[in-house]
Amino acid sequence: MWRNSVGFSSKLLTSKSSSVRVPLLHHGVASRSTSTAAGSGPESTEAAGSVKVGFSSTEWVRTGSPGSSAVDLSSFAAASVLKGRDVMDMARHYGRCYSELSKARLSMLVVATSGTGYILGSGSAIDYLGLCCTCAGTMMVAASASTLNQVFEVKNDAMMNRTKKRPLPSGRISIPHAVTWASSAGILGTALLASKANMLAAGLGASNLVLYAFVYTPLKQIHPINTWVGAIVGAIPPLLGWAAASGQLSLNGMLLPAALYFWQIPHFMALAYLCRKDYADGGFKMFSLTDASGQRTASVALRNCLYLLPLGYLAYDWGLTSGWFCLESTLLALAISGTATSFYLNRTTKDARRMFHASLLYLPVFMSGLLVHRVTESDQQMTIENTSKIVEISPSLETMEEAQEEKRKQQSVGNGQRRPPVAYASVAPFPFLPAPSYATP
Repeated sequence: MWRNSVGFSSKLLTSKSSSVRVPLLHHGVASRSTSTAAGSGPESTEAAGSVKVGFSSTEWVRTGSPGSSAVDLSSFAAASVLKGRDVMDMARHYGRCYSELSKARLSMLVVATSGTGYILGSGSAIDYLGLCCTCAGTMMVAASASTLNQVFEVKNDAMMNRTKKRPLPSGRISIPHAVTWASSAGILGTALLASKANMLAAGLGASNLVLYAFVYTPLKQIHPINTWVGAIVGAIPPLLGWAAASGQLSLNGMLLPAALYFWQIPHFMALAYLCRKDYADGGFKMFSLTDASGQRTASVALRNCLYLLPLGYLAYDWGLTSGWFCLESTLLALAISGTATSFYLNRTTKDARRMFHASLLYLPVFMSGLLVHRVTESDQQMTIENTSKIVEISPSLETMEEAQEEKRKQQSVGNGQRRPPVAYASVAPFPFLPAPSYATP
């Protein structure tokens, strides 16, 4: 009886081991640990031994070990892929948030104006490393100012359709995170301007950051004068670029800032007229909200467009550009003034949008014309030298002409005093005759 029970137990264990052997071959260590963990004591040891029936220990290691290493490598690779995807998703998420917080397109426009000012202030020799550092520093400062602007206006942005999907109102990023980003970008940008350009450029960058974030931003909820303060903020970057290149502020360096100041008024008047409802919902005190008919808004836009007309002549008169830019700038100013006139006469959304689009076209064309037709110091020096040479040559030509004229006069006088041939020899035979005298005509 006892022997029969032992035989039955051995058969039972053998059947169990055969059923476990297939997954063991496929899963190696995992199946081995499962079979050994199934029981304890001698029975589990016997079961483990029965699993190895028909295989030596070395054969088990050869068949089980490669499978376990393949499983480990595959699981590690899968985990690495998942981690890589998580990192990429996180980088993409924060990159998009930082770009929206920085208002990337607006900041790139600020960088373009700063770079144009740098080139205009460089003269004939442009330091391209300094230009890149100035643009990078300006970009960081502009990103910091835009981020702080959104931090202060997060509640207002949440109430406007145009801005409610920004990172802070939508909750995609926290306010402390945004403040950390703004502080880091502002400090690094100002330090870069101070180290690679000069302290004047760094001071202009820092002051513009303060003016935009801590003066212009609160004024938007207090008084309509915020538009004119914002125009000053937009006019400083080209002045920053000029100061970074030349190390000083001069009258010539004020031309592009003046153009930006006058350009921003019709640009933002058109935008404020088009987005009146959004600005009202957000609690902003814009000039267009106090002008129900839109007449004063249109008149302000038209007046500042007309202020753009003499800038081309001033650029030519001050020696910044050639005469071609004077013509091109005048035509551009007349074009944007035409759209402003149409908006003043009709005051419709269509005319406001047309003026807005004209303002978007005006600035890049104006700056491109400045760069294409700019006159450097070497060009001016060559013009002065050529003029002096012409002046030096002209007196010599006049002297030669005078000499030739004098010679002609002398010849004419000589011809008048020329006497007819006299046979003086004929006097000799007749000494008693007086010598003939001739009266000069």
